[in-house]
Amino acid sequence: MKIDYLEFTSPDLPATKAFFADAFGWNFNDYGPEYQEIADGGLSGGIAAGPLSPPLVILKAEDLAAALTRVTDAGGQITKPIFSFPGGRRFHFREPGGSEMAVWSER
Repeated sequence: MKIDYLEFTSPDLPATKAFFADAFGWNFNDYGPEYQEIADGGLSGGIAAGPLSPPLVILKAEDLAAALTRVTDAGGQITKPIFSFPGGRRFHFREPGGSEMAVWSER
């Protein structure tokens, strides 16, 4: 698996979106008042409405169930079980060092 997406949060999504548009010329795909996907920032990513939290590194897998098994077998702790979202499904986990990450799949 490879890093595929970077997601971070903002308690003021409109202001954050305006900042990145003005400062860096980024464009966004609007998924409503709770989520803006960064359309042209270099690495795929998005900004979710919500309290500040560390950025979330998201890996992509072809087989989500197999990825979940590999993560747990290697000592990862599942923090959000598999759930659906527009475009696919994903789960979140914490690796033994404490960083939270996610794995997603289109299926």
